[in-house]
Amino acid sequence: MKFQPHHFTLALVGSVIIATVFPCHGIGKTIFDYITTAAIALLFFFHGAKLSREAIITGVTHWKLHLLVFLSTFVLFPVYGLLLQPFLEPLVTPNLYTGILFVCVLPSTVQSSIALTSMARGNIAAAVCSATISNIVGMLVTPLLVKVVIVKHRDGSSGFSGIIDIIFQLLLPFILGQIARRWMATWIDSKKSILTVIDQFWILLVVYTTFSAAVIKGLWTETPVMSLFGLVLVNGVLLFLVLLSTCILSRIFGFDKADEVTIVFCGSKKSLASGVPMANVLLSESTKGASVLPLMLFHQLQLMVCALLAQNYAKRTEDNHPDDHTD
Repeated sequence: MKFQPHHFTLALVGSVIIATVFPCHGIGKTIFDYITTAAIALLFFFHGAKLSREAIITGVTHWKLHLLVFLSTFVLFPVYGLLLQPFLEPLVTPNLYTGILFVCVLPSTVQSSIALTSMARGNIAAAVCSATISNIVGMLVTPLLVKVVIVKHRDGSSGFSGIIDIIFQLLLPFILGQIARRWMATWIDSKKSILTVIDQFWILLVVYTTFSAAVIKGLWTETPVMSLFGLVLVNGVLLFLVLLSTCILSRIFGFDKADEVTIVFCGSKKSLASGVPMANVLLSESTKGASVLPLMLFHQLQLMVCALLAQNYAKRTEDNHPDDHTD
């Protein structure tokens, strides 16, 4: 995998630049807020409609693996974020470290976790199940963790009102999408590439709206250039520790190599697709813009590092089993 900027990554950067130069405000902000709310609901409706129930059922009996992924995603990450705060927060601004803490409480990715597990010759069925469960559970767990990890230490909205907002804006559309899949499954499965583009467009719209509000409130004037370099370093330290921990824990508990791959890739990822809408719903106006920036950087960093790691896993598998050419 070559380190070339993905089109969606470039589009994210473009959204931030446009929001910096032409932020929406006044009546335009009100209109974009309504559009963004509708876009988030549609995004999660299609998440639900695209998800096959078989994907949830398949591999669900492998509960030890899923439990370790869950603990890595929702326990290990927040613990590291809080423990490292005294040492790493001086490298960035307080608002940017709030973004780091927000990254720590998000669910895992789905598409990239599965793709990298496949590339590394891991347990694909378990990866599908684990990443899917992480996103579903995350709609309820993430607001609670925001209250415990962020609101308790930082500025943020009420955890309980956040749960209500998540239920109505994310979980309810997701459930309706699952119900609608009964009639939409064939159409959904035939339009996956188009729907992926639509999903990305909604995410870009939320990023633009979020950064517009942050820019108007002085995001760039309050963020020194050196803090941006520090943010890359903080993200790198956090990712390294979680990758190392998931690898060690999977071996301590006796998982085979295929399951180790799944645990490492599903347990170390954080979802941009879920994270951006959740930031818009859960965080206050004063923190959401600065909180999305660490997520965008972590998203790109995790793809680059894990792509190399997946290649290394695959090479080791080929060296150990030279006659096995299956994925």
